[in-house]
Amino acid sequence: MTLGLGRRARNLAELRTNMEALETSVKHINYQPLAAQPGDVFISSWAKSGTTMMQQMFHQLRMGAATGAGDMAFDDISRVVPWDDTASMIDFDMMAPQRALPRGFKSHRDYDRLPADMRYVVTLRDPMETYVSFYRFYDGWLLERGALPIEEFFPLWMSGGPGGCDYFTHLLSWWGRLNEPDTLLATYKWAARNRRQVIARLAEFLEIDLTDALASLVEEHTSREFMHAHYDRFNDAMICGAMEQRLGIPAEADSTKVQAVPSKAAETPSAIVEQIEVLWAERVKPVTGHANFAALAEDIDARA
Repeated sequence: MTLGLGRRARNLAELRTNMEALETSVKHINYQPLAAQPGDVFISSWAKSGTTMMQQMFHQLRMGAATGAGDMAFDDISRVVPWDDTASMIDFDMMAPQRALPRGFKSHRDYDRLPADMRYVVTLRDPMETYVSFYRFYDGWLLERGALPIEEFFPLWMSGGPGGCDYFTHLLSWWGRLNEPDTLLATYKWAARNRRQVIARLAEFLEIDLTDALASLVEEHTSREFMHAHYDRFNDAMICGAMEQRLGIPAEADSTKVQAVPSKAAETPSAIVEQIEVLWAERVKPVTGHANFAALAEDIDARA
């Protein structure tokens, strides 16, 4: 017997019904909570801000260093770089051995809600771009395609997704870690355009000896073309499986984590842009001194 609606949600209330059913219906057989260990790495970008790209970069870098080859023998990137925020929901053992060291984990949390004294990798993205990408992510997967207009998506965007927080809390928490040696911080757009440099910075951060051959392997495996060709590995297969089994929602839905065409800030509705700009002026500018994300990104990119 399935729980929830037995289909994708058509509005926010129905989405809450389905997600509550997914969380409350789980029977913990395999689940163990994460007990962080020295040297662990947390990839903790905000939703739709480069987390998947950095999971892939991290995993291919450590596997290439350990074995001399890349590794695509997984059904879900979050099986090999586990997503702590959803582990309980899908009955996943967060303490299961990983394929290589260092251990790595995904999260969308702010710094204050992660284990202290670890290593952190974070990419930051323009809030307007995240809005469009987040909507595209939900539309046709957790939400019936076209059922919820993009203009009505703001409450979901502000929620930050499973385990997350609002965009501004996340950004400010990691801005505060900009100069800390335990944090590797970059903007998503800079990282995507300068992957070779990011691979070198990440290798140094992880204390991995980077050869030209390893850098080339990781660069190839993290290109948009390569990841889109293997999109089924980056499509939340474990969550999709749980949703099909317990909610009756077909698992073949595409969560579009690796989109063939990048999301553009210009596609954000003007009314949403105004709301985000007001929140930026109230919360971010007084702390960072930057009038908008472009100015903040210019500052961060210059340091890179």
